[in-house]
Amino acid sequence: MPQETIGIMFDSRMYRGIPAGRTGQESLANYELAAASFGLTPCFLRLEDIDLERKVCRAYVKKEGQYVRERITLPSVIHNRALQLRSAEQRQITRLLLQGIQVYNVRNRYHKHHVHDMLQQDPFLRAHLPYAVKATPESLAYMMQHYNDLIIKPSSGSIGHGIMRLFQQEGHWKLTCETRASRSGWATFRLNRGQLPSAALRRIFRHAYLIEERIPLIRHEGRPVDLRVSVQRGGDGLWSVTGMFAKAAPAHTFVTNIAQGGKVMTVSEALGLNEPGTGLFHLEARVAAVAARIAHTLSASLPHLADLGLDLGITRGGDIFFIECNGRDQRYGFRKAGMREHWQLTYSKPMAYGRLLLDQKFSIPRQPQTYDRGLY
Repeated sequence: MPQETIGIMFDSRMYRGIPAGRTGQESLANYELAAASFGLTPCFLRLEDIDLERKVCRAYVKKEGQYVRERITLPSVIHNRALQLRSAEQRQITRLLLQGIQVYNVRNRYHKHHVHDMLQQDPFLRAHLPYAVKATPESLAYMMQHYNDLIIKPSSGSIGHGIMRLFQQEGHWKLTCETRASRSGWATFRLNRGQLPSAALRRIFRHAYLIEERIPLIRHEGRPVDLRVSVQRGGDGLWSVTGMFAKAAPAHTFVTNIAQGGKVMTVSEALGLNEPGTGLFHLEARVAAVAARIAHTLSASLPHLADLGLDLGITRGGDIFFIECNGRDQRYGFRKAGMREHWQLTYSKPMAYGRLLLDQKFSIPRQPQTYDRGLY
């Protein structure tokens, strides 16, 4: 197996921290170990440091235990871990693809309503989707007429910011949302005549928001729990589930995101099981089947997709529901849950897939697909 270079693309903030080893939740050591096991040498680069005309780039490579920034030949395969949201960045990625540079996970953020619409096209997945609509004054009124518990969330965003819960309790509508006035950062307000505050309405209708029915999730110590499921392509090019862990919302909110203080644990811990049994294995197999189907369905429409972190919810009755798709999965939840082997495997599989792309040498001609700005 020949030693070849594979690119790992970071955004500027993470890239600047490489010499000091300050790359947030990204583990450079895991990339190094995983790449080496497939005969690869990783280099860490930014989009703005690529000279496509000369097919070179400025990148960090490890030499004698230190990361050194130098000018190297542009790798022919690049694993994208950066967000490229500006038009100029999108055009540059398209040029890379047109020049035969294989970038996988070429996009890693999508509007939630587009994802929901794509999944809705699969008859199998419809039963696993909460009812959801784009936020308009009319759709808000409709949802409040038909559901007593709603989630209102930004169509483009991450780590739980901007999410609101709108629910009926004791005959009154209440709103839970982020606020600077509360020590915990969250507060619940009783609504006057069931109407949202004008500031919340302006935010929802000025920007793209999604309104969906709130799923009655299983609970751990009284707190709602969902699952993060890592689904990735590996050395065979096929989708498979790398692992899953549970996230419980903190006491002061309904949001399970780790960045919002969500507690991380294994699935068996979340279910209160001392020993794994056939019931747990059966549940995880069902969750894995839904997650793999979601990845297959999305990859049929989204080019160069290879690495997803899916949030799935389980009801007390055992039903499985899709909550959210993360195109840049923050894999450190496995480490926090004590699942270090799974954590390392989430780095290994993308490197195995990169090895596959290098070995194929682009033997099957593909028409590069350009960005559709509507997906953001």
